[in-house]
Amino acid sequence: VQLVESGGGLVQPGGSLRLSCAASGFVFSNYAMRWFRQVPGKERELVARISADGTTTYYGDAVEGRCTISRDNSKIEVYLQKDKMGPDDTAVYICSVLDLGRWGRGTQVTVSL
Repeated sequence: VQLVESGGGLVQPGGSLRLSCAASGFVFSNYAMRWFRQVPGKERELVARISADGTTTYYGDAVEGRCTISRDNSKIEVYLQKDKMGPDDTAVYICSVLDLGRWGRGTQVTVSL
């Protein structure tokens, strides 16, 4: 199982970013996918979850209304669109197939002027 995140970088406050996670090594369309974020010294936080077929989504309270998770089972990828970003969104964003206990390495997102 391999999960490779991309799309992180420096974003100005109020800006947007789209993160991608390319998956391999398992039957992607059978599993729910999640995005977490990690800030040094804090617990890993669930950002969003999407069901295996993409019809059901869940968002953490901290990002509700500013975030959209989606997936393309034909491309074997999951995405996270983040809008209206603020300094509190600065973190390493990590893709996970939790049911298999597997995590990507993450992609750094920094929100700053």
